[in-house]
Amino acid sequence: MKKFMLCLSAVCLIAFTSCKDDATKKIDDTNVAEAAERDANASKFPVIQFDKQEHDFGTIEAKTNVETVFNYTNVGEAPLVITDIKSSCGCTVPKDWSTEPLAVGQTGHFTVKFNGSGTNKVSKTITVTANTEKGTETVKITAFVMPDPNAQPAAGASPVQAQ
Repeated sequence: MKKFMLCLSAVCLIAFTSCKDDATKKIDDTNVAEAAERDANASKFPVIQFDKQEHDFGTIEAKTNVETVFNYTNVGEAPLVITDIKSSCGCTVPKDWSTEPLAVGQTGHFTVKFNGSGTNKVSKTITVTANTEKGTETVKITAFVMPDPNAQPAAGASPVQAQ
């Protein structure tokens, strides 16, 4: 058993020390330069700047469709790519955004349509998924939704009589 271990150790020693080429001679300077540039660019992100963080529709009647446009600018150091825009509820629909890269300094926009559902003060969040450092950015819409004057009272509710 001792001879086997001795032979195995000798084979491993020969295998690990038999490299005659110096590993530093195999480094290609162009690869090093490309890697340095890639690493420098990896720390550069696009930054999305909105013209407004929140839009208030004011007072609207229930079931009234309203929409607004959010404008944005890429103020970062790399092209901006928006991959998705979602709202916090199905009553709010974001649309009309570009999935093409937006160069530094360029502007874009998307539309948000709200169908007037809910009652009283309503607030919805729109999440923009992009290649920014955080990965997601948010904007909001708000409205005060008045009850529909043509709506029938709920079952079991007694009508209010004027005195």
